Amino acid sequence: MSGRRTETLPERYFAEIYASDPDPWRFTSSAYEADKYAATLRALPRARYGRALEVGCSIGVFTRALAPRCGALTALDIAGAALEAARARCADCPQVRFVRGAVPEVWPEGRFDLIVFGEMLYFLSGPDLARLVARVEASLEPGGDCLLVHWLGETDYPLSGDAAAEGFLAGAADFCRRLPGVRTEAYRLDVLRRTDRP
Repeated sequence: MSGRRTETLPERYFAEIYASDPDPWRFTSSAYEADKYAATLRALPRARYGRALEVGCSIGVFTRALAPRCGALTALDIAGAALEAARARCADCPQVRFVRGAVPEVWPEGRFDLIVFGEMLYFLSGPDLARLVARVEASLEPGGDCLLVHWLGETDYPLSGDAAAEGFLAGAADFCRRLPGVRTEAYRLDVLRRTDRP
């Protein structure tokens, strides 16, 4: 790698990726993605959630798999083309709504008992990651769960998978505790539960 980026990746970075390939990370066909999605669903501590948020939903493959376990699911992504594909994929899931925007600036209103970050925290700079943790603290219900999933391979993103996950865990330590997670050669899956009380 020539060097790690220092700023949060901008919207145009993702717009260009989806313009050249509607499924740039092979979410619909990769064995890695299928295994990771199944492991993420297994890692959820509860069978069902009332109000969930998925940050970085992309084309909605995991959104579609998560939806049956949620009373209401908000799926957020920065890329318009990805959200169009996600809406089409989840057309038969009336409990799913989509929001376009870049975190931490854009954040849905309300509170959630599940927040999932699927392979996107490493797109953020350190300061933006800290601001995102503050968003989670303000909106994760007491007793709510938070899942972080990160690929562990080499990238030029602002943060590595381990740095993104460890930075989030350190920032959330005052209001969350770690539950058992998963680590493979390819990815890590961290599970947190809110433990403070209002």
